[in-house]
Amino acid sequence: MMLSDGDLQAAMDSGCLVVNPPGVMQPASIDLSLSDTILIFGYQPRIWPKNPTNTNQLMIPQGESWPLAPGMFVLANTIETIGLCDEYAARVEGKSSLGRLGLMVHSTAGFIDPGFRGQITLELSNVNNSPIMLTPGMLIAQLCVFELKSPARKPYGSDGLGSRYQGQQGPTASRSWMG
Repeated sequence: MMLSDGDLQAAMDSGCLVVNPPGVMQPASIDLSLSDTILIFGYQPRIWPKNPTNTNQLMIPQGESWPLAPGMFVLANTIETIGLCDEYAARVEGKSSLGRLGLMVHSTAGFIDPGFRGQITLELSNVNNSPIMLTPGMLIAQLCVFELKSPARKPYGSDGLGSRYQGQQGPTASRSWMG
């Protein structure tokens, strides 16, 4: 079951859902903001998932914007830190107003496991023909939270799961090489 604004508030009040700082509450989601840090991929003739990728970090100064070029893919993150108890899972989705401009906020990795704690890495890509200006603090995504039928027996971060992104801060490149 997806949580409504009242359910989301109750989950935050109980400590079972953490959104810090609190995002903008919508009827069935919480808006999330873009941080000032972007990871840009350097050219590589090919990318091997078992090797670390070549990235450069860019900081967008407060009050300024940065153009995401057509066809470009970068990693960014939310300002908000998210925490889920064992009874909830979530999805991060794009905001419709930005989607209508051609901004995608995740390629395939929009799912957030029960037990996850950290900032959300966004997989930003521009499918428009014109650059899209990214500004730190802009509302860029929304968090949709789902109540599980029963609590997860082994939430994200549990021993043996290989939870590579628990506690991540800032945009986090692939850690598939960690095995």
